[in-house]
Amino acid sequence: MKAYEVRHFGIDELSITKRDIPEPQPYEILVRFRAAALNYRDVMVVTGTYNPRMKLPAVPFSDGAGEVAEVGNAVTKWQVGDRVMPIFAQGWIDGGASDDKRRTSLGAGAQWDGVLREYGTFDEQSIVRIPEHLSFEEAAAMPCAGVTAWHALSISGNLKAGETVLTLGTGGVSVFALQFAKLFGARVISTTSSDEKAARLKEIGADEIINYKTREDWDKAVLEMTGKRGVDHVVEVGGSGTLGRSLNAVRVGGHVAMIGALAEPADFNPINVFMKAVKLQGIFVGSRQMFEDMNRAIEFNRLRPVIDRVFPFDEARDALKYMESGAHFGKIVVSV
Repeated sequence: MKAYEVRHFGIDELSITKRDIPEPQPYEILVRFRAAALNYRDVMVVTGTYNPRMKLPAVPFSDGAGEVAEVGNAVTKWQVGDRVMPIFAQGWIDGGASDDKRRTSLGAGAQWDGVLREYGTFDEQSIVRIPEHLSFEEAAAMPCAGVTAWHALSISGNLKAGETVLTLGTGGVSVFALQFAKLFGARVISTTSSDEKAARLKEIGADEIINYKTREDWDKAVLEMTGKRGVDHVVEVGGSGTLGRSLNAVRVGGHVAMIGALAEPADFNPINVFMKAVKLQGIFVGSRQMFEDMNRAIEFNRLRPVIDRVFPFDEARDALKYMESGAHFGKIVVSV
């Protein structure tokens, strides 16, 4: 089979190689991958900024979708031909996060090879079924970004109809958060950097949009839009570069789901955290149980992930460079 390997750090160093197709053990299934999706984490893994001491060679990318090609002789849950997705952290079935569960995440080292390959074996408990109405490309978009957004709003935030959610930018997590917030009947304020992206946000349900290039004090704009009260929830993907403004924009007693660190570092004053009694919660993807709950909501509502662009398998390096540029809206996918 063909597989991409990180042997030396750098996007241009990512290379296609040939490996033997793995054989499933008694409780494993063999997945024939049809699509793999990118997260910014994958850029960090391939360039060496995620873990400079990562064991190499390693297959990158955590998010994939495909079909069952073979089952181990003790497998009872799956059949050949079933359409499936591996979960992000292979050991996180349910319950809360732990260091042991976190260490089973795909695509960040040789021990837990990722999905940028034609075949892979997985424990029968560590995959979920693809909703029937979704393509392989759409399904591949969900294991990290989708589950993270679901965890942030449904689990950590306990989002309720009529509440207000602030999303930042147009990456995968932010777009999923917008879609899920609208499923729950929430009001959504979104920020973006261009009028073109603003129009697309409006198309998928954003109620108000702030262009942070023309309104740098977007936190004040949020307060104006909410009658100085602030939003109930912020899906925070910028990190220290945007966290200060997010805390300004959230209401007293509100909820900030801390997910990413994409913005340039800036001074951060923690006073608002305690003065406003803010619930500041770090979100690390989620469990298989969360994934299955999310899939039921997606299937019932016929929700479709937003795919920006699909690259051929031999253009995975170009896909990473496109992700690095930040020009995308929604998810970037590689066809396998």
